Amino acid sequence: MRSPERTSHEEARVAETLKKGSRVTGAARDKLAADLKKKYDSGASIRALAEETGRSYGFVHRMLSESGVTLRGRGGATRGKKTAGA
Repeated sequence: MRSPERTSHEEARVAETLKKGSRVTGAARDKLAADLKKKYDSGASIRALAEETGRSYGFVHRMLSESGVTLRGRGGATRGKKTAGA
């Protein structure tokens, strides 16, 4: 397992390389997609990932979709049929 210092250093390096608005292609895109997928599967929200990477919500959403991630629902209260006992 990676040490916390190394992980944060790598994240800082990735964030520097992938400045907002810059095109992400090739190996860098694959690495970013894998990293986002891992964090999303661990419970991070798309909004949190967008803020962390300095990219837009739409960019992160698209990267996750391209990676084959099953996106979670929005959560919150849902409206369903009332139960018979209510």
